[in-house]
Amino acid sequence: MMGRIIYLTRRETFAAAHRLFKPELSDEENFELFGKCSNPNWHGHNYTLEVVVAGKIDPDTGFVLDIKHLKELIKEHVISKVDHKNLNIDTEFMKGLNTTSENITVAIWNQLVDKIPNGRLYSVKLYETENNYFEYKGEE
Repeated sequence: MMGRIIYLTRRETFAAAHRLFKPELSDEENFELFGKCSNPNWHGHNYTLEVVVAGKIDPDTGFVLDIKHLKELIKEHVISKVDHKNLNIDTEFMKGLNTTSENITVAIWNQLVDKIPNGRLYSVKLYETENNYFEYKGEE
């Protein structure tokens, strides 16, 4: 039983504004490419983030990873940097990226991948809306 892989998921939420655009294009060209998501005055989402850690159960603790520790890691390295922020302007780890949900998901992965003390980061899933989500599992 102790050798089996367990997948532990922590869910967090955050609200953030962003704009999809390429700076070298005009507002009209950006609208053609990204639609209303390229609004020069930004738009926002109430995101749901799921972080999944895979690992074996520690026989001493019964945990893969103390979920309180995972919560603290996510809050410190992600939520504190994105919640109620403008992802294009305020979030250092998004600088230079077009803030698509795909890019946000990979950037969040990069914030966490080397911070997991037990097990390994298995996936990051970002819900942009109730119907749209994006998932990254590292380089294939």
